[in-house]
This record gives sequence, C-alpha cells and structure tokens, in this order.
Amino acid sequence: MKKMYYLSTCNTCMRIINELNLSDEFILQDIKTESITEEQLEEMKNLTDSYESLFSKRARLYKELGLKEKNLSDVDYKKYILEHYTFLKRPVTIINNQIFIGNSKKVVEATKKAIHEQ
Repeated sequence: MKKMYYLSTCNTCMRIINELNLSDEFILQDIKTESITEEQLEEMKNLTDSYESLFSKRARLYKELGLKEKNLSDVDYKKYILEHYTFLKRPVTIINNQIFIGNSKKVVEATKKAIHEQ
C-alpha cells in the first residue's frame, strides 16, 4: 500500500506532496475532510514504536489545552489524535511496510528514497 495522510490547508504538506511527485498509486487522505479511523491509526502505530511518535507537539491545541504540563500516556496520545486531526504529525506516508512521519528534511529525503526504490 502507498498512502499519505496530509492536511490540504497545510502549505508544508502541499509542498512535500509536490516535491515527492507522487504517482497515481498513492492514496491521499486529507485528514481534515476525511477523519482518521481507529483502524488506520492502529495500522500507523504498528509500523512505528508508539502513538507518541505520531503525535504533534507543535499543534496549537497542544499548548491551548495545557498538554505540555501533563504526563500523557500512549492511550492519551491515541485519544487526542482520534479527537482532532491537528494532533497527527504531518504528513504520514506509508509505503508498503515503511512509515515516514513528519516534515523534517531527513524524513522527506528518506521518503523520496523509498519511493524511488519501488
């Protein structure tokens, strides 16, 4: 499977999509208009080490809700990601059994490499 979870209103996500030049084989899911299901989140978590690695601590709501001061568990991270799309670190790209999380230059380069190896 080749899939990307992204936010169409995020300039960084859109820049990365253009930069990666994704083929028609990719399924693009705008998480604002099509919410992430628990099953999809489980699939992402199974490809990484924890829900925390999928959680965006840069989200405005993270600060607004005072979550920085709380000691969140993996169950909490899962709950918040399912409650509001802004808590998913974006974009999340899945290529077969590999997952690429976030928009750092290193992650984007690794994603490009994986795409070209297909």
